[in-house]
Amino acid sequence: MSATAAAKPPAPPARRILAVIVLVPVVVTLALWAFAWPAARVAPRDLPVGLAGPASATAPLQQQLEQRDGAFDLHRYADEPAARTAIEGRDVYGAVVVTPQGPKLLTATAASPTVAQLLHDAVSRQIPPGTELRTDDVVAAPAADPRGAALGSSVLPLALAGVASGAIVTLLGLRGLRAVTALAGAAALVGLAGTAIADSWLGIITGDWWVEAGALGLTVLAGSSAVAGLAALLGPAGIGLGALLVVLLGNPWSGVTSAPQLLPEPVGAIGQWLPPGAGGTLIRSVAFFGGSGAGTAVTALAIWAALGLTAVVLGGLRGRKPPTPVEQEHPLPEPVA
Repeated sequence: MSATAAAKPPAPPARRILAVIVLVPVVVTLALWAFAWPAARVAPRDLPVGLAGPASATAPLQQQLEQRDGAFDLHRYADEPAARTAIEGRDVYGAVVVTPQGPKLLTATAASPTVAQLLHDAVSRQIPPGTELRTDDVVAAPAADPRGAALGSSVLPLALAGVASGAIVTLLGLRGLRAVTALAGAAALVGLAGTAIADSWLGIITGDWWVEAGALGLTVLAGSSAVAGLAALLGPAGIGLGALLVVLLGNPWSGVTSAPQLLPEPVGAIGQWLPPGAGGTLIRSVAFFGGSGAGTAVTALAIWAALGLTAVVLGGLRGRKPPTPVEQEHPLPEPVA
């Protein structure tokens, strides 16, 4: 049977038209749900916040904050230095210090400007009218990006770079170690280029340059490995599934523009185990907090990269056909240049 005769006939035009009519609204509906629903339901959910000072002095404020059932996860600290250490270690987003001079709010706009504003509004409503609320930004966002908008918008390009790298490697037919080399090389270059733009030029991240480059590169590698690995296992459909996980779900569920604890459950928790969410948390940690709080993010990204690259290698071995006995006895001559 000839290759032409064996080829599968194309789908009838009516079926293709119906597929477009149905598929496009389904994708758009999914995208609107994934992006708009979390944004419309932003509110604190077990948001880690500290209370510092004598128990007798902090008890009234603690009772008031606990009345917002499930909004805050309160941590007690003996004094202001302990609360500052907790903020710098990313254990809490902020803390209220009760002093004889009145309440003092410690925030970290580098962790989330949205949360810093939310805490200011929440505490202001709990203190007696006319009482001055002093505020101290313990870990401030950089002057070049005080609202975190530029950093938040940087996660989507990294996700797209990961999907593009994985798709290109797949479509070019690279397999095994060649595919792994291409994915790792592309991720490393994106990390260097991204850090040159975000740190050296724009100044929206301000940590150790090479650590930041590694964080950006690992974020891209996790996404590209996921796409290429799914494609190695499932074929071209794996590219679409990878794009769904990394971009369509991973980006809006990352919490990088607000905070994971402000997103509806379980979206915030799931997002931190997808490459964009883990990458956003890792970048914040290395850029502003000296790497504190990066453990879970590194673990999530390493798992995606390891599983994806393993699938790529195994897919390459599976696609390699062993030589037939005839080819072993009579190998084909080398082409003449």
